[in-house]
Amino acid sequence: MKKLPDIDNLPQDIDLWYAEVDEIEAYNQPQEKPQAPLIIKEIKPSLKGEGLYNHNSFNEITLGSTANIDKNTATKFVKGNYQIDARLDLHGYTEKGAFVAVADFIKNCYIQRKRCVLIITGKGLRDDNKPWYETTGVINQALIGWLNNPEIRPFILSVAQAKQSDGGSGAYYILLKRQRNSNKTEIF
Repeated sequence: MKKLPDIDNLPQDIDLWYAEVDEIEAYNQPQEKPQAPLIIKEIKPSLKGEGLYNHNSFNEITLGSTANIDKNTATKFVKGNYQIDARLDLHGYTEKGAFVAVADFIKNCYIQRKRCVLIITGKGLRDDNKPWYETTGVINQALIGWLNNPEIRPFILSVAQAKQSDGGSGAYYILLKRQRNSNKTEIF
């Protein structure tokens, strides 16, 4: 390894170096003004439901109720003969995560002008002390309540139990309202 020179025995060029460095003046940089903190006065929702209001918009949704639908559409919907435009499978979700997923799913499907969607909740875990037909899951029991949430309710016309081929008692058809006029929904 190469030995560094002693400080006392530096070459004569060091005097020249110090002479050059002494002539250098410091550059005064402009001071940056601190930025004002970001203040958000109002958070706007991503979807306005104002144009969706009618007198039935906030009535409680019950399973199988078709009060707001014409007879032909209601019969087709309840029998499960509507084309399913989108599916959401909630298997593996926590209760909180499932609620957020359902709310986002319903709003996105409405924005995309989908009409009939399927939400699969699953049937839940079976309790060994109860008969096989009495299985109930937390998400399955909570779904109808979630659909009555004021954020989600204005987009929904009806909810029906799915056919056995689509999930039976562990799945639900949801009929979304139609967008009659494209300017009723504003996305920010």
